[in-house]
Amino acid sequence: MDVRELLRRSGGPVTRDRIADDLAALGLGPGDTVMFHTRLSAIGYVPGGSETVIDALLDVVGPTGTLMVTCGWNDAPPYDFTTWPGVWQDAVRAHHPAYDPELSESDHSNGRLPEALRRRPGAVRSRHPDASLAALGPSAAALMADHPWDDPHGPGSPLARLVALGGRVLLLGAPGETMTLLHLAESLAQAPGKRFVTYEQPVRVDGVREWRTFHDIDSTDGAFDYSPVVPDGQDPFAVIVRAMLDAGIGRPGTVGAADSRLFDAGPAVDFGVRWIEEHLNAPA
Repeated sequence: MDVRELLRRSGGPVTRDRIADDLAALGLGPGDTVMFHTRLSAIGYVPGGSETVIDALLDVVGPTGTLMVTCGWNDAPPYDFTTWPGVWQDAVRAHHPAYDPELSESDHSNGRLPEALRRRPGAVRSRHPDASLAALGPSAAALMADHPWDDPHGPGSPLARLVALGGRVLLLGAPGETMTLLHLAESLAQAPGKRFVTYEQPVRVDGVREWRTFHDIDSTDGAFDYSPVVPDGQDPFAVIVRAMLDAGIGRPGTVGAADSRLFDAGPAVDFGVRWIEEHLNAPA
């Protein structure tokens, strides 16, 4: 989308002050710990792009607040490399660099903001290569510490710690399917047919590169088969987020030109667990 179209949509430049004012009107405030998902183009033309958005968020949460994002690892070995011919697997195992929280790029599919935040001085990124997150602020180290190798979206994860800290989730122009927090709900929900994945990735442990095997819910194709309860072509998380909003959980507003939503993390996870269990445990 070209700059003129962005300017038209947002009624002029969406400055740092304008973003901060809109975020405050949405309900974000000093001291908040907030995990955010952003579609930058939805906001309009933002002078300074990602850095301006992060600065505006920091302006609103202040020195006692903390920002958190989903990172992942853009250059992780493919999950299915273990099905490749043996000589190809051997080459990957011998030469693929280990995940480095300070250097490894965030998954590009998560947009520009996670990579921009995790590069900020003082940011802390978690140790898990596939499910890594990053945070900036006084609660960052506590959120990111000892990210569980297995079930990295479940109890003891940064997502669970966000809930324990009374944190929040901001969809800043981003659609409902981006709400990573709902993977915690999938991990906790008790329903038949939960799907899991096992995969291998290289990490450094005490300075030594090693390949580890990880076990997690299937966060790529879905921890459950939602097809009986979600209409064709719709994302399950988007459906759950709409139901959440319909139930009065979450506050809607506009930031620049972006339709945005602010949720308290605890009630959002509780709703997600209930929705999954009620819909997937229902008689056929």
